[in-house]
Amino acid sequence: MTSNKHAFKAEVNKILDLMIHSLYSHKEIFLRELISNASDAIDKARYESLTDQSLAEGGEEWKIQLIADKEAGTLTVRDNGIGLSRDEAVEALGTIAHSGTKEFMKLLESREVKDNPELIGQFGVGFYSAFMVADQVTVVSRRAGADAKHAIVWQSDADGTYTIDDTEKATKGTDVILTLKEDAKQFLEEWELRKVVKQYSDFIEYPVVMDVTRSKPDPEDKEKSIEETVEETLNSRKAIWLKDKSEISTEEYNEFYKHVSHDFTDPARVIHYRAEGTVEFSALLYIPSKRPFDIFYQDYKVGPTLYVRRVQIMDHCEAMLPSYLRFVKGVVESADLPLNVSREILQDNRTVSVIKKNLTKKVLETLAEMKKEDAEAYGNFYEQFGRVLKEGIHHDFERRETIAELLLFESTKTEPGKKTTLAEYLERMPADQKEIYYITGTDRASAEASPYLEVFKEKGIEVLIMTDDFDDIIISGLGTYKEKEFQSAIKGDLDLDKQDKEEKKKEFGDLLELMKEELKDLVAEVRISGRLKDSAVCLVAGEHDLDPKMVKMFQAMGQEVPKGQRVLEINPDHELIARMKQLFAADRSSAQLKQYTGLLYDQALLLEGDKPRDPVAFAKALSKLMAEGVSVA
Repeated sequence: MTSNKHAFKAEVNKILDLMIHSLYSHKEIFLRELISNASDAIDKARYESLTDQSLAEGGEEWKIQLIADKEAGTLTVRDNGIGLSRDEAVEALGTIAHSGTKEFMKLLESREVKDNPELIGQFGVGFYSAFMVADQVTVVSRRAGADAKHAIVWQSDADGTYTIDDTEKATKGTDVILTLKEDAKQFLEEWELRKVVKQYSDFIEYPVVMDVTRSKPDPEDKEKSIEETVEETLNSRKAIWLKDKSEISTEEYNEFYKHVSHDFTDPARVIHYRAEGTVEFSALLYIPSKRPFDIFYQDYKVGPTLYVRRVQIMDHCEAMLPSYLRFVKGVVESADLPLNVSREILQDNRTVSVIKKNLTKKVLETLAEMKKEDAEAYGNFYEQFGRVLKEGIHHDFERRETIAELLLFESTKTEPGKKTTLAEYLERMPADQKEIYYITGTDRASAEASPYLEVFKEKGIEVLIMTDDFDDIIISGLGTYKEKEFQSAIKGDLDLDKQDKEEKKKEFGDLLELMKEELKDLVAEVRISGRLKDSAVCLVAGEHDLDPKMVKMFQAMGQEVPKGQRVLEINPDHELIARMKQLFAADRSSAQLKQYTGLLYDQALLLEGDKPRDPVAFAKALSKLMAEGVSVA
């Protein structure tokens, strides 16, 4: 037997340190995590045995055993699942393979993880919770299908290293052997193990068993007693999603949610129902109350766990829910799908399409009920998942109006931090208002300070404030709501005072032509503004162009962005524009007019959060103008 010593990857050491020193008040979760891992291993073996009967090894009962050895001070969690090969053990127990590792490491060093240990389970590293209660962890495992001479023993004292050796094991599966710390010896007691299993793992489909010794009367001498050891099952085992609602307590619902989501917080809503008809299925879905930290990562696991006739087919069935509902966790079981169903088959399966349609409808209905019945709870949900839900406007054309009903926005008529709905906006709209106005920005304060809102403030018109970076694309995809079109405050030509605007256009027409000629390579048009009241100028995108914030986001991602038709709008009532008109009347070829036009364009760039074309030249020209304007009495 050859011993091989390895160093843990740096991120594993950080996790071990966090487990041992920061999450100790939650130490009982180690058993939940190890039982959950054992259950997953049996799921995989059971599934693979459908096509490879040799993996069932004589038809033995699938089970998870707890073995408490008080004399040795060890607790063993044993399963007869799929087991680990040597390479799988190194990958699963010595490293973390996840695209968000760097971000996760940052979280480990913050209060967020220490105060919210559910992040550990979400990241799939629950195995390391064993070190909260153990000085040493030993894993003995034999891969299903391998012979008895091909097993491994992995061992670590959480000292930054682990060893992995070859060994032999009579049966397939895995033993996780914990050498318990002195202050964790209560986990060798029957009552403590029963309590933890009942609390966290009662719904596990496979029996969680342990040998229990009891005294009973000696059949040959009634005055004496003998000890008898029998194997007892500690969990009820019945799949919670197949039970009647009346049989399930809130605590049981919450614990099962924590099992499937690796979350420590209770869910915001539970959706439990059974569909009957041409397609029959059972579903137990949850709307979380807290957003997983990695929900925007590309490899985030989407979809509920799929069971077919009590056999787990896949952990995350993406075909069951649209991506904009990827925050939903849970289980779906159907008897109408084949046991050998693959992800490819699922994509074009009619039964799956019917289930997906039903699940999507049910989730959206539940969210609508929450919004109607408990505005505070829905507001909390939206704070966590609103950005994800909004993606449905872009991806789900059929349901975009239904999703629009669920959207929340701040507006110029709401208090900071408070949100309104599109329906409420329409209720407050004056009868003569034809469009729903909105403005995009990085935050409310900068949006409200924007010159693009000047005319709306003057006229008392409400404007929705949208601060997510992709809001403009989402609203463009929505197009209309209740037959009212959306109009961006920073795009297109506003006609809130059309008659006055036409008169000013005639009055300033020649000056506009001169400015357009001076800026011909920079803007498509120079026109009278229908939105400015205090500022002199602003730049406006075309009606169908990308929002400037979206342009910057795409450019930062290295993507090509089509050149839009930018328009410079001027405020004819601003003193500077009036002076330029006087200068134009006195001398159409004035060099100052050209200089002022260039400065106004740079000023417009500044107002939309960009920088002048040539900051040094801009500063010099501004300084010169200021010096010329200074007079001393």
